[in-house]
Amino acid sequence: MHTVSSICPFCGVGCGMGLRVDNNRIVAVEPVPNHPVSQGKLCAKGWNTAFGVDPEQRITQPLKRQGHNFVPVSWVEALDDIAEQLRDILANDGSQTVGVISCARATNEDNYALQKFARAVLQTHNIDHCARICHSPSVAGLAQTLGSGAMTNSMADVDHADLIVIWGADVTENHAILGGRIIQAKLNGAKLIVVDPRSTRLAKLADLHIPLHLGSNIALANGLLHIIFREGWQASSFLAERVEGLDRLQAHVTAWTPERVQRETGITPELLYRFAQMYAHSPAAMLCYGMGITQFACGTNNVIALSNLVLVCGQIGRAGTGINPLRGQNNVQGACDMGCLPNVYSGYQSVNDEEVRAKFAHAWQVPQSEQQGMTSLAMMHAARDGAMRAMIIAGEDPALTDPDQTEVVNALKKLDLLVVLEMHLTATAQLADYVLPVASFAEKDGTFTNCERRVQRVRKAIEPPNSCLTDWQIAGELARHLGNDGLSWQTSEQVFSEMAALTPIFSGMTYDLLSQNQGLQWPCHDLAPLGTPILHQQTFPLQANGKARVISLESAEPAEMPDAEYPLAFTTQRLHFHYGCGSMTRCAPVLERETPLGLLLMNPSDAQQYGLSQHAPVRVSSRRGQVDTRVEITADLPVGVVSMPYHFNEAPCNRLTNTAQDPITKMPELKACAVRVERRVSP
Repeated sequence: MHTVSSICPFCGVGCGMGLRVDNNRIVAVEPVPNHPVSQGKLCAKGWNTAFGVDPEQRITQPLKRQGHNFVPVSWVEALDDIAEQLRDILANDGSQTVGVISCARATNEDNYALQKFARAVLQTHNIDHCARICHSPSVAGLAQTLGSGAMTNSMADVDHADLIVIWGADVTENHAILGGRIIQAKLNGAKLIVVDPRSTRLAKLADLHIPLHLGSNIALANGLLHIIFREGWQASSFLAERVEGLDRLQAHVTAWTPERVQRETGITPELLYRFAQMYAHSPAAMLCYGMGITQFACGTNNVIALSNLVLVCGQIGRAGTGINPLRGQNNVQGACDMGCLPNVYSGYQSVNDEEVRAKFAHAWQVPQSEQQGMTSLAMMHAARDGAMRAMIIAGEDPALTDPDQTEVVNALKKLDLLVVLEMHLTATAQLADYVLPVASFAEKDGTFTNCERRVQRVRKAIEPPNSCLTDWQIAGELARHLGNDGLSWQTSEQVFSEMAALTPIFSGMTYDLLSQNQGLQWPCHDLAPLGTPILHQQTFPLQANGKARVISLESAEPAEMPDAEYPLAFTTQRLHFHYGCGSMTRCAPVLERETPLGLLLMNPSDAQQYGLSQHAPVRVSSRRGQVDTRVEITADLPVGVVSMPYHFNEAPCNRLTNTAQDPITKMPELKACAVRVERRVSP
C-alpha cells in the first residue's frame, strides 16, 4: 500500500488529498496536513471519494447505441464512426452546426484540449461548459468593473479579515472546509454578516443576518451605498486615485432611500444602517458570494452591484478584503481559464481580437473563425430548432442540471450525433449515440485550478480500468481520425506547456514549480514568478490608466413572480452530502444514507396551510413541468418560499426552473420561479 498526493475532485475549495492505493485500487483517502487551503481537513464528500471512482460502478469501454440499447464496441470502431459522421456534417452543413461542452470536473489539460479540438479541428467557437449556469456573470461583471473575473484574494485571507460578508452562498453546505475556516475566524473575533433569504448555518451564527426578499440584491446594495455616501463613509482617497464613475453612482443612489429599500427587500432601515456601518468602517472586510447572486436574469448586474460596494469602501487589494466568487466545482475556474467559453481563448484572450486569433492560428496552423460561438444554452436551442446537428459533451449532465429539463432532453434527442464522454451512465449519457469511457481524476496526471486561482497538481495514482482514456487523449485520437495531428501530445505536461506558452497569465508555470510550491495562483509570469495571492494591489487591468469602474444600476424583479396560479416562490440549493448530478456521491453508501431521496424544503407555516406533514408526498408544478417528491419541513426557509436540491434524477428540480436569461451572459434564472404544491396520494 502507498499514498499518492492529489486534489479533491468535488467543490472549488481545492483541498489536498492523499489517495491510498492497494493493488491498483483506491482503498481510502487521507487529508494533507500542511496543505495551504485545507490544512489537514476533508469534508464528508472528500472522505468518500473512493466510491465515486470505483471501476465496478463505471463505464469502462465505448458504447454505441443500437435502438434503445447500448452495445460495447472497440475504440477504433467508435472513433471511425464518430469521425465519419462529423466529417459529413461539417462538409454539408458547416462548422456552426457542431459544438462541444467541456467539463468543470476535468483537468485543465482536458479542457484546453477540448477547446482546441473545437477551434482547431471543428473550426468553431461553439465551446462552453457549466460555468454558463453558475459563474459566467462573475466573469462578465467583474471584467467590466475590475478587469478580471476571478476571486481577488486567497481563502487564507479569511484569517486576516475583521469582517466577513457571505452573500448568496451556503458555505458550510457547499464549501465545507472554507465554511469551517469562517466559523473559526468568527470564534477568533471576526465579525460575520450573512445575506440570504434562508437561515443557513452561518446565518444562525452571524452578527447580522440580512434575510432579503428573493432576487432583491441590487436594491440592497444600492441602499447600502445610499447610506455610505450620505454619512460620508466612502474611501475618498482610494476612490480619487483608483476608481472612475463615482459622481454618477453617487447621484444615482440618492433615490435609494432606506424606506424604498425596505419596500423592495424587506430589510428594515435599522438593519440596513448597521450593515453599511460595519462594512464601511471595517479595517479589512472580505466579501464572498455564490450562486444566490449569479443565477438570476440580472446576474451580471448583481455582481456589478457587489463590486460597486467593495470599491466605494476601498475593501480591495489588501489582505483580508476583496470580492470573492466561490466556485462550485473543482475545476470550473480552470475550465474558464482554459478558454472553454465561446468568446475567449485560454487566459481570457478575446476571440474578437484579430491579433489574438492570428496568434492561435499561427500556433495551431489552422485558420480561426471570426464568428463568435454559441453558449451551451444557445446550442440547446439550436439543436431544438434543427440548426445544431452534432454535439460532444464531456462530463457534464445538462439533461439533469440545465433549466427546463424537458426542453433540454427534447433538444438532445433531435441531434443527428450526440457523443458523451463519461464515467457513469448519466441522464445525458443515456441519450447519446456514443458513450466514450474516461479516466477519473485518480487515473491521470494534470492540474485543477481552485476558486482562489491556485493551479495544483493532480497525480495519477492507479491505472484506468479497461480501456478508459483521458479527455485530452480522446480529443487527440478523434482529431487524428479527422486528419489533424495537432493534438498529438504524449503527456499531460506537454498539454500544459503548450497552454502556458500561449497564455500570458500562466507563462511562468511549470509542473515542477507547481509541485514545489503546492500550487501557484495566476497571474504567474516574469513579474510574478511565484504567482499572485492578492489581485489589484496597485492597479486594475481594466483600462490603460489602471483604474476600476463603478456602474449605476437599477433593480429588477425575477422574471417570474408568484401569482394566484403559482403562489409560491421557488429556488434551488445544494446539500452537504451530495454534489452536482450525484453521479459520484450517490455511489457512496455513507453519503446516500444521509440524503437518499429528493425533497422539497418548506416553511412550517406553508406546510400547515397546505395540510402537509413531514415527508408527505407532494407534486410541485411550474409553467414548464412537474416533479413528484416529499416535503422536508424546516424553519430555515421564509414563508412563501420553497426550495429543492438538484442532485436527484428521480426528483429533477430543473424540470421546473425558468429559462429566462441574463442578457449579457445568457445565465438562466435558476434561483427564482413560481410554483404550486399539491398533496400527492402515495403510490
